[in-house]
Amino acid sequence: MGRVLLIAAAVIAALLLLGPLVGFVFDLLKWALVIGLVLFGVAFVSKMLKRT
Repeated sequence: MGRVLLIAAAVIAALLLLGPLVGFVFDLLKWALVIGLVLFGVAFVSKMLKRT
């Protein structure tokens, strides 16, 4: 019984730690996507201005 409670507590602790970590990873991914889109837009506009 004690071992089952210990495993359950370890699983709950892992899930509590995993939540913010996954959120942080998705936040980094979101910012990388935003920065990539901005850089793509700047490259596109500069290419269009060079043509004219």
